[in-house]
Amino acid sequence: MLINLHTHLEGRVRPSTAAALASSAGLDAGIDWQRALELDAPSDLTDYLAKVSSSYPFFGSRDSLTRIAREAVEDAHADGQDYLELRFGPATHVRDGFGLSDVIAAVCEGVKQGTAITGMPAGVVVAALRLHDAAANESVARAAARFAGDGVVGFDLAGDEARFPDLRPFAEAFAIARAAGLGLTCHAAEAAPAGAALEAVELLGVTRIGHGAHIVDDPEVLARVVDAGVAVEVCPTSNLYTGAVASLAVHPAGAFREAGVAVVLGDDNPRQTGSPLSREHALLADTLGFDTSALDRLAADSIRVGFMEEHVRSALAGRAG
Repeated sequence: MLINLHTHLEGRVRPSTAAALASSAGLDAGIDWQRALELDAPSDLTDYLAKVSSSYPFFGSRDSLTRIAREAVEDAHADGQDYLELRFGPATHVRDGFGLSDVIAAVCEGVKQGTAITGMPAGVVVAALRLHDAAANESVARAAARFAGDGVVGFDLAGDEARFPDLRPFAEAFAIARAAGLGLTCHAAEAAPAGAALEAVELLGVTRIGHGAHIVDDPEVLARVVDAGVAVEVCPTSNLYTGAVASLAVHPAGAFREAGVAVVLGDDNPRQTGSPLSREHALLADTLGFDTSALDRLAADSIRVGFMEEHVRSALAGRAG
């Protein structure tokens, strides 16, 4: 079973859609979008995020946002995925006359359309961004809360952890999201040390950590993550491209599994890395030592910690057997 708990809308734009939308976005119609959107080689998180941001001009209208979100669901279904949590940072896409609620509504509509077309359940995770100040992110949280139960299922913090490591400015935004009943996750310990993951758990109240590659560097932190029952969303190929790991062979997913961490899987920005969830799932088996039992456990943990509605959880659990 393929359950995608960590993927970004900004990292799922089809090159053909980029080409179709280029003129209306004020971009050169002659750009090779296949090349413009994809990474050439591993680098660091800052370069990785700069490449992802090349898709931002396409997110400035209701129609384009809805289209990209719908196509993201369709592409995930075509990849064999059974459930998708699609996260994105709405504040980046606000324009004059097109505010936070408009942006979120457009993405939720696209996800609903994609689900109606494919039959695959999906939900939206709204992301606050590290480069924005506390007031801006609290506005994002309030907008996300308005869509709780109507497409939005979770709240996240994303962005350049190396440049903006302090989590304290985001505590109130997470409190707002928690009060609305949204699931909470946070990109942490990807570019920062292991302790950033514990800070996210203790300060923000998250139940999942995005990436968390450096958690294994500190045995005490690793043990506390296990004791707290916090799930780690692993995205192996993405971690290679951001420089969080030196090679896929040394990715900590196997170490997490052996330590008793609840491991779940995502493909992060598959347009940039060229690695959709099906390939990430195969990497766990072929490179990182996940046998059938471990993959079954991954599916069970994904269903358990996913931010989906309970009827979706029950249906997925029934299919997983």
